[in-house]
This record gives sequence, structure tokens and C-alpha cells, in this order.
Amino acid sequence: TKARRRFLCSNRKQVEEGLHSRDDSLIPSGIDCFGEDESEMVGLSDRYMTIKDRITNKLSPSARMAVSLRGMAGIGKTAIAKKLFLDPLISTHFDRRAFVTIGPKGQFEDVLLDILKQVNRGVDENIVLMKGEGKLNGLKRMVQGRLTESRYFIVLDDVWVMELLYQLVDLFPDNNNGSKILLTTRLEQVAEIANEHCRYDIRFLDKRESWDLLRHKVFDEMPCPIELERAGKKIAENCEGLPLLIVTVAEFLSRAEKTREYWNMVANDKQNSVFVGAYDQMSKVLYPSYNYLPQHLKPCFLYMAVFPQNYKIPRSKLFNFWIVEGFLELACSPDYSANQFFESLVSCSLVLVHKWSGVMKTCSLHSSFWYLCNQEARKSKFFHGLKSLDDGLAEESLESQRRLCIRNNVLFGIKDVFDSMASVSMVRSVLCTGPYHQYPVPIYLGLKLLKILDALTIRLYEFPIEVLNQVQLTYLAITFNGKVPSSISKLWNLEYLIVNRHLSIVKSDDGNSSYLPTEIWDMKELKHLQVMGSNLPKPREGSFLPNLSTLLNVSARSCTKDVLERIPNLQKLGFRNEVAPDNNADQPLRFFDCVSDLRELKILKCIIVNPIFKNEVASPLFPLSIFSSNLYQLNLSGFGYPWEEMKKISSLPKLEVLNLRCYAFRGPKWEVDRREFPNLRFLLIEDTDLVHWTTDDDYCLKELMYMKMKHCYKLKEIPRKFGLSVQKIELIECNPLAEVFIDGGYSESSFIRE
Repeated sequence: TKARRRFLCSNRKQVEEGLHSRDDSLIPSGIDCFGEDESEMVGLSDRYMTIKDRITNKLSPSARMAVSLRGMAGIGKTAIAKKLFLDPLISTHFDRRAFVTIGPKGQFEDVLLDILKQVNRGVDENIVLMKGEGKLNGLKRMVQGRLTESRYFIVLDDVWVMELLYQLVDLFPDNNNGSKILLTTRLEQVAEIANEHCRYDIRFLDKRESWDLLRHKVFDEMPCPIELERAGKKIAENCEGLPLLIVTVAEFLSRAEKTREYWNMVANDKQNSVFVGAYDQMSKVLYPSYNYLPQHLKPCFLYMAVFPQNYKIPRSKLFNFWIVEGFLELACSPDYSANQFFESLVSCSLVLVHKWSGVMKTCSLHSSFWYLCNQEARKSKFFHGLKSLDDGLAEESLESQRRLCIRNNVLFGIKDVFDSMASVSMVRSVLCTGPYHQYPVPIYLGLKLLKILDALTIRLYEFPIEVLNQVQLTYLAITFNGKVPSSISKLWNLEYLIVNRHLSIVKSDDGNSSYLPTEIWDMKELKHLQVMGSNLPKPREGSFLPNLSTLLNVSARSCTKDVLERIPNLQKLGFRNEVAPDNNADQPLRFFDCVSDLRELKILKCIIVNPIFKNEVASPLFPLSIFSSNLYQLNLSGFGYPWEEMKKISSLPKLEVLNLRCYAFRGPKWEVDRREFPNLRFLLIEDTDLVHWTTDDDYCLKELMYMKMKHCYKLKEIPRKFGLSVQKIELIECNPLAEVFIDGGYSESSFIRE
């Protein structure tokens, strides 16, 4: 994106100042994944052969070509580049070759000198002795002269700075003879100097490849003792597919006792000394990725480590924390800024993203980065993690901390720890990220400056009245089955109120029941209200919530026209209803009569829990066509609409994500016109009685990128072709007859069956 490019190109001086603050000249940038004889790569051979074919293909255009390898530090970019450079076919294919490791501090003059030494078999001593502009111009002339009229292969390893890369690429002559430039980088924008079909993202190793690499590094050509194999595979899996971590762990294992007891101990604890030692070594390689970030992105990155190791962080929750903490720029909307900051972190190969139904829903840190972030956070007192009794009693560590991350909720129940928190006067955020604790423990709330309290992992039996004294509180998230008191309105700064129930389903049969007090309408700063299964109270005359943009998990019956009219800027709405056996099953459908006035609505999630269907498929009471034309995402579950009703939403111009679960639509046949759903990119259909899905043309859903069908046991027919943008089609536990219609039309990587 343009914003990402601006971030990576801007303010080089600031970046270089940060890089020069740490002496990392001896830090290795790559990892050797070769065998002893360098004849075979472990885990990366498939990618290697693809790139080799690209570089040596005589049928490729004769113009000079750039090829880029991108990925996280230690993933094997340099290993592939070295192997390609030394490959006999490549060495005979090109007249001149050079391999230069640049790094974050690389200088144009030094790189030219290194290249010249390799392509010229030496350098004119007079040029070496020259100084300033004369020396640089001399080097440029000699490099250009040696490469002109030659077919050359230049490897630029570990490239960071775009300006330097452009200087080099502009200098290298285009002889129209098939010369190639291969570069490795951690940065997406650097990789984009290559044409799209010449960019390669290096993947993580899978479980089998990880074990092959670990076994090879520990035992070389000798077999692994059978009693160590199970633990060894678990150790390899715990390295999460990163070759450098696997090799580093293997070095520790090679020097340690090779017994089943020891290997089991390592396998069952990622905080074992083997992994901690490996993470420490890894940090030297990973640190430049963190240090490269401009100052405004560093706190956003470090904040991801408050969550547990390997935890899949909901992206929306992370964004909310960033917003409340004040990390974002105020020049544009907070959500837009958060998304741009997040994309910048992803583009630097720092963050792993996870998709659900094709949409980026969660993210995580590789354990190596998680460890680095915790180390940096501890040094800078960005946050303090409490997991053990010692952590809770170390008053010198707690002093001046602004954020406490409680990774073991039981610590609250220890009096000494509870008392030591009384001395922490500067804390602004308390984040309880430990495993869910269903038994009550006291939470210390005597923190006058508290802005964020996230205690969803602690079950509260009573509403914590003490929290009402925290007038600075902006974010409150608790698990509590009772009623929210009317005095909640004392928290006049509160922007986020999230109340989960201990049980995920809360019956709301009684139309008079309400978990939310009428005073909720007095809380004008509210932006996000999420109270599971609750009714919204009727507003007083003149009451409204001008800043509320997200309303989730409320009951449908309380979302009346009068209520929704008082929330003029609502963009995300989700309701959840359980239909009791004696209730009118059509009642929740009346909800759609009220959403027609929500013209700003972008995301709508509607769930009917335990739906009751009649034998015949009936039409809904209100048409689906009343949805906002701005709707981007629609989730429906349990409504039982006939498939014909899909036509009423098929013309929504901005709809990109459609999730249909639990018989959202029913009936044996769905016919799709090729003009329907003009911008739909992601489609999920889960649990349906659909038999025939047909189209009136050769293809349908022309913009579809990702489709997932799950538990469609009756499905026999689906369209053979979708649009040209399809990246992945998944059929999970579906009728095998459906596979016949698309098998052969897509590559193995894009068509997945389970």
C-alpha cells in the first residue's frame, strides 16, 4: 500500500540513527540449511528448484531480471541464495558472479568494492587509496565496465535500504543477455523491486521437514535412537518451522545428554534452558528487525507480547488496545491508522497473520520474536509480566511500571503479591492474560491512574464495585453473569465496555429482562459495547450515543427502531439469540425491519442459537434487501431462509465477505446468476442441506478469492468455474461428488479437500 511504502522510504536518517545505536556488525544474517556436502537442502529444496528454474530459464526475457526472496529472519533466504550461487549450472550459465552481504548498515561504496573484488579478480590499488567522490566514481566505472557485455549474476543478500538498492540496480547494465540480480530481504517493499512473478515468499518448514533438519543437525548421517524420536519430533515442532531456531536448538541438544528423560523435559517446556538459550542467540539475529522500526511502531510491536506465547490475537482486540493506549496518529481515523500500522509490521516480516474464511482475523508472534519483545519490554519498562511468585514480589521491578501483564491469575489470591501491588502507583494498564480461572480471586483495583482493565480470564461472582472509583478508566472487560449496576455511568471516560458471561449462551426469554441499566445512555464516550445476550434498555427522551460504532452480542429483541435510531454512527452490529422451544421462531427475523436506517453499517453478524425449523422452507417476514449499501461483511446463522432469498442481497455493491452457517439458507437448490455478488471475495458455507449449486453461465462470483464449504453432506453439484482471482477452495467433510465438479480446474495448492 502507499502508506506502507511511505513508512519504509521515509526518514532514512532516523532509521540509520537507530541502527547505529547498537553494534551488530558480527551478527550473522543467514542460516546454512545444507548438508555436510552441500549437495542437498533440508526443507527448502522445493523453493530452491523453482527459483533455480527461473534464473536459468533460457526462454525467459533477455532483459535484465531481478528476483527477490523475502521472509522472516532465519527462515532460509540466505541458504537458498548461497546454494544458487554455488550451483554448477548457474556458475557455468553466467560469465561473472558476485555474492555480497549488505545488512542494515551497508554503504554503496563498500558494496561496489566487494562486487569488484569478485568480478575483477582484484581491484586497482590506486582506486583503493583514493578518497571521497573520486573513489566512488572510479568504483562505479570499474563495476559497470566489468559487467558490460557480460552475462552476470549478482546476489545482494540481506537488503534493507531502498535508496541503496536503487543505486545498485541503476548502476548494473542491462545487456539484454539474461543477466540476473537476486536479492534477499525481510522487507516487503524491498522485495517489490522484482516483478510480481519473480517474488518469492519463503515459507516456514512443516513438521516433517523440521524433524528432518533437527535430526540431521544432531545426528548427521547416523540414525536417531528410537527412544528419542517422539520427543525429538515434538522439539522440532516447538521450533515453529523456523530453520535458524531448529539449527540453534540442535546445537544445544548435540552438546547435552541424549536420554529420553532429558529430551522429554525439553519437549514439554518451551521455557526450558535449551529453548531460552536458543531464543537468546536468535535475538541477535532478530534485533535488527525490531531496531529498524521507527519509534511510533515499536510500542505497537512490543504490545503484542503481552498476550501468551503462541496466542492467536484477535486483530480487532489488538487494534482497540493500540487506540486506547494512544499509540496511533491522530491525523486520520483510529481504525485506519491501526490497520496501516499493522500492515507495516506485517510487511517487515515481524507478525504472522491467520485467516478465517479468507479474512485476516487473528495474528501472532513467532516464539523467537515473542521472547525478544519480552526482553525489550523488560529493559525499557514497557510492561512487566507476572507469572511466578517472584515476579509478584519484586517491588524494584514493579516500581515505575505503566503496564502489568498477569500471566498467572492465581497470583491475585496471594496476599503478599496483592499487597505489593499497592506500591505500584504509576500503572495505567492491567491485562490478565493467563489461563481462564473460573474460581474467584481478588483483583487489586486501588490504582488511581488505571485506564485499561482486561480481566476476561477471571470469573467474577460480583461486579467489582471498586472499579467505579477509576474515573480515568477507558477500557473495561470482565467476565460476570450478573447485572451491570446503574452506577457504571460514573465512568464517564469509558470508551470500551465488554462483559462476557461464564456460560456462552444466555437465555433472554423474558422481554422485560435487561442486564444493562438505563444509565448506559448517559455514557457519551462509548465506542464499543459488547455485553453477551443482554437487552438494551429503552432510551430516555433525547438520549443517544454519538460515538458508539460497535455493538455486539446484544439480543435482537432489544434492537428496536427507536434504539437503533439513537446510535447514528453504528458501523458494526452483532446480535445473538437463543430460541426457546415455546418461543415464536419467527420473532428474531423481525430484527431486520430495524436495520434499514443504519446507513453507516459495514459489518452485520446475526446468530440464532438452537434454531427451530418447520418442515417447509418459509419466506422471511422482511426482505433482506433492506441492508445498507455500505455493508462489507454479512454473517448469518440459523435463519433457515430459502436460497431464492439470496438474490435480495446479491446486488449489495460493497459486500466482500459472506459467512453462512447452521442452515442460514435451506433448500436443495441454489442458482447463481453471473452478475450477482459483483465484489464478493470470501464465501463460507457451513452446515447446509444444499444439493445442487448451479449457475446460468460458465462461471460465477467473478471476484471470488477464497471459498470454504464445510459439513455439506448432501452437496452433489457446484459451479465448475469461478472468477480468475480464486486463490483457494476448501471442501471439508463434504459429499465427494461435489469434488468432481472442480477437481482438475484448479491447482493442488488452491483446491483443498479434507
